[in-house]
Amino acid sequence: MTSLSDLPLLVQCAIGGVAAGLLILCYLILGPRPVRLAIERRRPGVAAKPGHLASATTSATAALDKIIRRRKGDAGAAALEMAGLSVRAQDFTLFLVAGVLAAAAVGVVVGGPVLGLLLAVLVPVGAKVALAVLAKRRQSAFADQMDDSLQLMASSLRAGHSLLQALASVAREAESPTSVEFARVINETRVGRELGEALQETATRMGSQDFVWVTQAIAINREVGGNLAEVLDGVGHTIRERNQLRRQVQALAAEGKLSAVVLMALPFGIAAFLSFSNPAYIGKLVGSVAGYAMLGTAIVLLTVGAVWMRKVVSFKF
Repeated sequence: MTSLSDLPLLVQCAIGGVAAGLLILCYLILGPRPVRLAIERRRPGVAAKPGHLASATTSATAALDKIIRRRKGDAGAAALEMAGLSVRAQDFTLFLVAGVLAAAAVGVVVGGPVLGLLLAVLVPVGAKVALAVLAKRRQSAFADQMDDSLQLMASSLRAGHSLLQALASVAREAESPTSVEFARVINETRVGRELGEALQETATRMGSQDFVWVTQAIAINREVGGNLAEVLDGVGHTIRERNQLRRQVQALAAEGKLSAVVLMALPFGIAAFLSFSNPAYIGKLVGSVAGYAMLGTAIVLLTVGAVWMRKVVSFKF
């Protein structure tokens, strides 16, 4: 075997130079970084230039904003407000598009185009379901806090405060989402919006019939006069009784809802178990026309049963 000493001197120098260059390159990449001051500290008054990723993101959000404004659709912004997310519609749309592309790429790599298309469809559906769940939880929390909020408003009015001061006290001392919604009402009235309109929009946004009654009571009192604290006490008592009745009905209907969930999940659970334990047994359902007919009939009956059970265990107040 030829050793390094047997090579010509020029080749030895070349190998040594390459090794030294590799060592210097590794040191530059993995070695300690020099401490650099930010440009705003080195040059006061000169803002740092955004990076390529930030510039691309800004351009994309600006384009999405133009598209949304051109279509004049505020449904996305309204859904984000109802869910309590402080995100602009164009930013959320950009995140959603990125999620769809990422899910499609992962699906194509893992299982092929069909899985990629399925995951790409599931991302916006999942986002819509998540927004609906967040909005429902927020509305439920607002309804549960309504009686305490009215009691606080009535106490503030009895102490000699004005209606706006009573609303501000609720915005300061109540929990979210009541504090957020009342603070929004206060801010809107400060910029010139009529109080009744702001309260009515809050009731619509939160989907609360109880708060609609509160808004109507405040509007009537502002027109005809009277003791608003006593009116709010009466409305609060009614709302408190409704909440108590609603909780009782929910407790009684909890068993029925759980039974409905179990009955709906049972066929899918049995099908998954048989697919792993005895594939040949369940494979006959997808191997003949009769099997497809039975599957179609089962899906139709399952859908009818789901709608029926939902109607049975759902109550409106």
